[in-house]
Amino acid sequence: MASNNPAPEALYVPNDSDSFGFGGNGGGETWDEWNPTEDSVRPVRGKHRVAKQRGGLARSSTVLGVGVIAAVGAGGIASAEGKPPVSISLPDLPASVTDHLPDAKSLPGVSAFMSDGSSDASGTETNTAPLSVAGLTANSSGDGTTDAGETLRARILQQAEQQQAGADAKAQAVAEKAAADKAAAEAKTKQDAADAKAAAAKKKAAEEAAKKAEAERLAKLAASFALPVSSYTLTSHFGDAGSMWSSGYHTGLDFAAPTGTPIKAVHSGTVKSAGWSGSYGYRTVLLLDDGTELWFCHQSSLNVSAGQKVSTGDVIGRVGATGNVTGPHLHLEVRPGGGDPIDPMAWLQARGINP
Repeated sequence: MASNNPAPEALYVPNDSDSFGFGGNGGGETWDEWNPTEDSVRPVRGKHRVAKQRGGLARSSTVLGVGVIAAVGAGGIASAEGKPPVSISLPDLPASVTDHLPDAKSLPGVSAFMSDGSSDASGTETNTAPLSVAGLTANSSGDGTTDAGETLRARILQQAEQQQAGADAKAQAVAEKAAADKAAAEAKTKQDAADAKAAAAKKKAAEEAAKKAEAERLAKLAASFALPVSSYTLTSHFGDAGSMWSSGYHTGLDFAAPTGTPIKAVHSGTVKSAGWSGSYGYRTVLLLDDGTELWFCHQSSLNVSAGQKVSTGDVIGRVGATGNVTGPHLHLEVRPGGGDPIDPMAWLQARGINP
C-alpha cells in the first residue's frame, strides 16, 4: 500500500526571484504557501491525495504529458495489439518553458510514437520497431517489419519448405528402393548364372562319371566275352539284302577265315545242339544263362556235343564252307530268348567286344 512520507519540518517558500530554471517570474505566475493538514497528508487506499495548487507548472499538463511519455519510453510497451490508441494532447506552452524542455524525439521510446512525415536521405520512410511480435518470424522481428503479408509469406514459405523436404525424402526413399531392387536383381542374375554354371559342371561331371563307369563295366564284361575267331574279315553284315538268303536279307554277321580256323565260345553257356542244319551246314547252338541263343554255322567240324558246358574262349568247332555258302566263313547269329535274330555287331559292342 502506498503511503506519504511525513511532512517536512520546515517549508521553503519561493519568492519572486526564484525561477527553478524556468526564467524567473517572467510568466507572471507565483507560488502559494503550502500548509499541510491532516487531510492533505493522510494516505488514501489506491492513490495519494495531493493538495490542489494554483498557478505555476503544477497546473499545467505539460510536465505531466512529458512525464507520461518519458515513463512509457523508459519502461517500454511489450505489445499494444488489441488495445485502442491513447491520444496525448500537449497544449501550447510559453516560450519560457519550451526553451528549457528537452527534445521529445531524444527521449527513449518517444520518437517511435511521433511521426512528422520525415524520411531519410534516400526518400524512404524510416521503419519503426513493431509493437507486437505475435505471429512474426525471427527474421521479420529482427528486421522490424510488421506487414501481415510478410508474416503470411513467411508461413507459406515455411510450409513450402516442409513440403519440399517431405517430397525430397520420399524421392530419396524411392530412389534408394529402386537401387536396392536393382542390386537385388543383379545379385539374383549373378546367382542364377553361377547356379546354371554349377549345374552344367555337375551334369558334365555326372556324364563323365557315368561314361567312366560304363567303360569299367564293359571292360569287366569284356573279360567274360570273346570274339569267335582271332583272324578274320567281315564280309556280310546283318540286314544286307540278297537272293542268296531265303528271308531276302542277311540275318547274321559273317567272319571270313581259312577253313579249319578255330571257333571259340563267345561266352560261357550250355551247348543246346550241335549237328547238321540244312542251309546252315554244321551248326552249334550255345544257350547263355539269360536265355540268348548263339548260332555258329557253316563249320567244317564240331568239337562239342549237346548238353556240354563251355566257358568263354573254349574251342567249339572249326571254320568251314558247309551249307549254302560261297566260301569258308563263320556265320554268327544272336537270338535273344531263342526268338528272331538281332544285329550281332551291336550285341557284341554292348558287351565290350568290337569286331
